[in-house]
Amino acid sequence: MSEIVNLRRARKEKARAAKAQQAESNRIRHGAPKNLRALEKAKAEKMAGDLNAHKLDDEK
Repeated sequence: MSEIVNLRRARKEKARAAKAQQAESNRIRHGAPKNLRALEKAKAEKMAGDLNAHKLDDEK
């Protein structure tokens, strides 16, 4: 026979894990100094601009 599982406890453990993952993401995003956040934003904008510059236009 299989092991008995308390569904309430399993649901709470799943919610705790999700909250911990979200907290880690927030620590990374909000824990960085302002100049590093600005640098990351500039890099992302440059990458997006470079990608858009290489797109081909189908309309001629």
